[in-house]
Amino acid sequence: MKIATWNLERPKVSTKTRNAKIIEKLKGIDADILILTETNSIIHPGAAYTSFATPALPLSKGPAHSVGENRTTIWSKYPGSKHLETYDDLTSICVGIQTPLGHLNVYGTIIGIYGNREESFKVDLKKQLEDWRKICAAGNICIAGDFNITFADNYYYTKEGRQKIKDCFSELSINNLTDQIPENIDHIAIATSFLKSSEIKTEVWNEDKSLSDHMGVCVVLK
Repeated sequence: MKIATWNLERPKVSTKTRNAKIIEKLKGIDADILILTETNSIIHPGAAYTSFATPALPLSKGPAHSVGENRTTIWSKYPGSKHLETYDDLTSICVGIQTPLGHLNVYGTIIGIYGNREESFKVDLKKQLEDWRKICAAGNICIAGDFNITFADNYYYTKEGRQKIKDCFSELSINNLTDQIPENIDHIAIATSFLKSSEIKTEVWNEDKSLSDHMGVCVVLK
C-alpha cells in the first residue's frame, strides 16, 4: 500500500503547463491514498480515485484565492466512509478509509497557513493536537500533509512546534515515517498499531522544487 502527500503551491486554471506536469507526476506515483495540500479541483489524478476535499476557498478572502482552490484533498482508491469532524474544516479533513491492512482514519491537513513563526501557527497546532487525540481514540489514524516543520534538520522549524508534535506522537503511539527526510516539511505519520510489522520504504520527488515549492513524499507499506 502506498500513501503519498504533496503541497502543490496553489495551482491555478491559468498554469496549464505546470498543472499537466503535476498530474502526470501524480499518475506516475500511483499512490493508493494521496493527500494533496494547497491544491485545486483542476488537479485530478485519475478515474481510479474518489476525492474528499475541504471546501473551495472564498475568492474574496485570504491571499488572493483563485477559482477552484482548496487547502486539502484526500484521494483514495479504497472505499471511504463518513468524515470525522475537525476543528477547521477549511483546512483539515478526516476520512475513514477501508484499506487492505484495515480501517484507517486519514487526517489531511496544513498546520499554520502563514508559516511556523506566526502566532496563528501556535493556535492552529494546539487545536490540531486536540483533533488528533480525539480521532486516535476512535481508531487507527494517519496524519498527512504540510506540517511546516522539519524533523531531520533545522531547515524550517520552531523548537516548540517540533517538540509538541513529537510529544503528541509519543503519547498516541504514532510513528512519523518521514521525519528523517532532510529539508522536508510534509509528513506522513501513522499509528503503530496499524503498521504492525510492515516493511516501510519512503520515496521523494520534486527535490529541485520545479513543480512546487515543496518536495513530495510517500511511504510504501509491505
